Amino acid sequence: MQLQDKVAVITGGTAGLGRGIAEAFLREGAKVVLNGRSQTKGDKVLAELGAGDQAMFRQGDVMVKTDIESLIDFAVEHYGRIDIMVNNAGGANDLQPVVNTTDEEWDANMKWNVYSTFYGTRRALQHMIPQKSGRVINMSSVEGKHGKAVMAGYVTAKHAINGFTKCTAKEVGTDGITVNALCPGLVITDIIRKNGPQSAAAMGISFDDMINLFAQESAIKRPNTVEEVAAMAVLLASDIGAGITGALLSIDGGTAAY
Repeated sequence: MQLQDKVAVITGGTAGLGRGIAEAFLREGAKVVLNGRSQTKGDKVLAELGAGDQAMFRQGDVMVKTDIESLIDFAVEHYGRIDIMVNNAGGANDLQPVVNTTDEEWDANMKWNVYSTFYGTRRALQHMIPQKSGRVINMSSVEGKHGKAVMAGYVTAKHAINGFTKCTAKEVGTDGITVNALCPGLVITDIIRKNGPQSAAAMGISFDDMINLFAQESAIKRPNTVEEVAAMAVLLASDIGAGITGALLSIDGGTAAY
């Protein structure tokens, strides 16, 4: 029970990596507040988790500053504090070559990934700094360590999250707060199944070929799992992880060059 009675907020917590991290945190004794856009889906996930008052859901859009701020304030009001902030929500929609990328899609990449991480971190730190303890975990990607065609907006956003993570860690290191980024490789989640075929088409290959291409770039020659990413999140959130900060931690099967 490495997270006994710790209070965690997880954006995008009703599916994929966010839900996997929530389940791992609950197993370790944490209280968890999940965020998502759909109240119906949030209620369904809470019922499936069966964690009683150990888990709560707060509907909101991470692209809206006030939604993120009210999410964190809600957790503090309900549980009395926030110990762990997981800025998990993010992604990309219309993947195109740079020459075809619209202003709207570029803005969406920044708001969904970078701005949401900034808003969540800033509000969480306003609570964590006075209590002299806390853990911030940002969801980056293996794509935050190199580049890939037709993914410029997403790749740029993840590089920005990595830089933001390192800068913030420097600011709060003496306040008992760690700030790290997870850099997963390919993980077959709901959003990958939904948006993957379009991404593959933009790359000129089939969805199955895209999955195989990403897998072959790794040392393990397979996608990573949600559970593997969640295990790293537990380590970073725990007291044992107190000496790890400003790190860009790969869970990518040996894909990234560093």
